[in-house]
Parts: sequence; C-alpha cells; structure tokens
Amino acid sequence: MLRMPAVDVHQHAWPRALVEQLRTRSTSPRLDGDVLHLDGEPPYDVDPAAHVVADRRARDARDGIDLALLSLSSPLGIETLPPEDAAPLLEAWHDLVAELGEGHGLWAAPGLVEPDLDLLRARLALPGVHGLQVPATSMLDPAALERLAPVLAVAEDADRPVLVHPGPAAPASSAVPSWWPALTDYPAQLAAAWFAWHVAGRSLLPRLRICFAALAGLAPLHHERLAARGGGLGAVDRRVFYETSSYGPRAVDAMVRVVGVDAIVHGSDLPYAEPRDPGLGEAFSHALHVTNPHHLLNGGTR
Repeated sequence: MLRMPAVDVHQHAWPRALVEQLRTRSTSPRLDGDVLHLDGEPPYDVDPAAHVVADRRARDARDGIDLALLSLSSPLGIETLPPEDAAPLLEAWHDLVAELGEGHGLWAAPGLVEPDLDLLRARLALPGVHGLQVPATSMLDPAALERLAPVLAVAEDADRPVLVHPGPAAPASSAVPSWWPALTDYPAQLAAAWFAWHVAGRSLLPRLRICFAALAGLAPLHHERLAARGGGLGAVDRRVFYETSSYGPRAVDAMVRVVGVDAIVHGSDLPYAEPRDPGLGEAFSHALHVTNPHHLLNGGTR
C-alpha cells in the first residue's frame, strides 16, 4: 500500500522573479533592497536566505515533512491590486511551480479586481498546484463571500481545496510593534471570514473543501457565544479544515474539543513562524500531518 505523505499545508517562499517585481514598485507592496514596505505594517527586513526552496526542502526532510505547500503572502495585497499591477506579480508567483521539485507544491492565487476565471482554471490544472488561496479580506461578510463565490466555484469544480489566508492589515494610527498585525488584524480577518462561511458558505458552495489558516483566528471557540447571540451552531462541517500555524498545545486542544480531531491540519507558516508539536500524542500527530491533510487535498471520508 502506498504511504500517504506527511504534509505542511502552509509555508512561504518568494521566487526571485517576484522579488525583482516588488523592487520595481514605488507604492505598496514594494521592496527597497530587502526591506518590505506595506501600508498596514512596519517595515520588515526580508531574509533572502530564508526563501531558498532547496534549503527549505532539506529542512522539511529533517522535520519529517514529505510535501510542503507554498503560499503567496496575501498580506502583500497582490490579489487586490489593479489588474495591470497584479498580473506580472501573479505571473511571477505561478511561474515558481515549474521550478519546484518533489516535496513542494503551490497554492494558486487569483486576481480579484477583475477575476480571469479561465486563467484561474488553467493555473489550478498545472502540475504541482494543489489548490487555491484567497485573502480573508475578500470574504469578511456574507455579501463579500457571495461576490467571491464565482472564484471559489472554480476550485470547487476542479475538486481543489481553498486556503483562506490573512490579507493586508489596516494602517495603524500610531507606531506599533512588528507583531501587532499578526495578533490583531490577522485573527480578526480570519474570524470574520469564518463567520461569513458559517452563515453563507456551504449553501453557495456545497462541495468545496476549505481550510482556514491559523485556526480561523480561533473563531470556532466562540461557539457558545454564537449560540447565545442567535447565530446557531449546527453540525460540524466535514469539509472545513483548520491549520495550526503559530499555535501550540492549548489552542489546538481547545479547537479539537469544538471541531474534532479530523478537522485539524499541520501548517508551519515558515519562515515567519516555527512548526510546533501540539504534544497530543502519536495518533493525533499522524492525523495532523498525514490523514487530515490527505482529506483536505484529495477529499474522501473523514
């Protein structure tokens, strides 16, 4: 019997062509040398060595990861740039798939201002592309999710999953620590996207497998308050998954108590965070790294 791979569903690596495109820009998102400038975040020093895919593969092998899926950094806001600005950046991102060897795959990324659904279908069909990523900022309420639904339907029709990743942070009114967006904007975006999905998602896209980064900002842990406020609960959605990046034993254990073991998948967010062992036992570790990602990426009963 063929062994299923251990999977990290959420890593980042910037291809050289994308870096060069960002260095030509005079407005956000832009790189000044190796310093990233975004409207909603403090300047960030990018370590080019941390984005070398071959080096990452060696590390993954040491960590027991057979397949790592690379994600476009949605906080850059590339998906919602004007089409003429987004196109070369998105092309540079998708061209990376031709350079990937065994052990790496890619999440496709759409242009969202004027979505080219035919181009998206073609990109989802590329060998090495495992699904579609969208920024949480594109589905912050049920109406936004309804507008996004034609894009998500392309993934559904292709039997590919969707990863919901934090999008651009809102500009702060004063200086904030570098970690501020990751602890304020990002979880809030993910929580709003999860609640939008709770209200409208499954009726719009009955077959879509969807995964929320960073445990959906812990939104499912608000299930008691949701019920108390009249939002209802319903059965656990067996096609919704939650990846673990930046969280450890306490948060993961709490999520399991609400959504079950089968919904949790391993994501590290390398190189921006380190993978963590939830310490919940060998059986859970196998589900986290192997069984659950297999169901996210390929479907099947869970």
